[in-house]
Amino acid sequence: MIRKLLYLCTDNTDPYHNLALEQYLTDTVPADTCILYLWQNRHTVVIGRNQNAWQECRTALLEQDGGKLSRRLSGGGAVYHDMGNLNFTFSLPTAEYDLHRQQRVIVEACRSLGIEASFSGRNDILAAGRKFSGNSFYHHNGCSFHNGTLLVSVDMANLGKYLTPSQRKLQSKGVASVPSRVVNLSELHPGLRISQMQQAMAQAFADVYGLPVTTITESQLDASEIEARRMRFASYDWIYGRAQPFPFSCGARYPWGEITLELQVEEGVCRDAAVYTDSMDAEFAAPLAEALRGCRFRVADLCGRVREVAACCQIADDLCALLGEQEI
Repeated sequence: MIRKLLYLCTDNTDPYHNLALEQYLTDTVPADTCILYLWQNRHTVVIGRNQNAWQECRTALLEQDGGKLSRRLSGGGAVYHDMGNLNFTFSLPTAEYDLHRQQRVIVEACRSLGIEASFSGRNDILAAGRKFSGNSFYHHNGCSFHNGTLLVSVDMANLGKYLTPSQRKLQSKGVASVPSRVVNLSELHPGLRISQMQQAMAQAFADVYGLPVTTITESQLDASEIEARRMRFASYDWIYGRAQPFPFSCGARYPWGEITLELQVEEGVCRDAAVYTDSMDAEFAAPLAEALRGCRFRVADLCGRVREVAACCQIADDLCALLGEQEI
């Protein structure tokens, strides 16, 4: 049972530090505690744990314009962050994880500002029929976090400038561009400031959980542990992964998310494999890629490997159907 609420709002705008702090808070959250962490990144594209950096972002243009590319621990799709965006993270023991309750904090914060918000599907929150908050999730060693965005006054031109969402995703949603799908809360509440949203979130956190909130600061945390995590999040290997070409690639969009399989095939055998996905379940990609390595490049053999991966049990039929459609 959650008996204690902690609240941390940082003014650090470095994405690698903020992702490190998010991981640290989750790794160290006490058994009876929920932490609400609010943070902002300056001029950053954040991609999901299993996404292809080059496919999701105009990386060269972002770097040329002084921006940063970062990769989070959780699944989901790519997002653009600037100082008009407020990010949130709920860190808590997995046994106490309650997505609906956590999302209620966001909805109630908006309603307290006169903005009618509502849930949509697994991971979006809408206002006026448009998305202002996308959420993603991470579970590890008995602890979890649920994080996401709150678009307050984001530069929509930059959002469309740096993100390169797949046509499959756009077609599946029946829209023509990223900006048409989202809305800034300041459109619905003119003059809304980030500080107002922060205050509304802190109050809604207390109201939804029915407990007092204790504010903490970074000075109370282990700076060396956070810095060690920051170095990993800032590393080229973590952000980009391997850059080698794959001569075989296939992909599709499903209700559970988009997936791309890329295979390095030599002498009829998959010598290497990569799995890119924006699925909320970020845990199946690595074991699936590992299972495909060393497999004969035949549909029956590939599907056999897919079905051996326990984390793919719910999506194995979709993956096998996708492989069966390819000219292998």
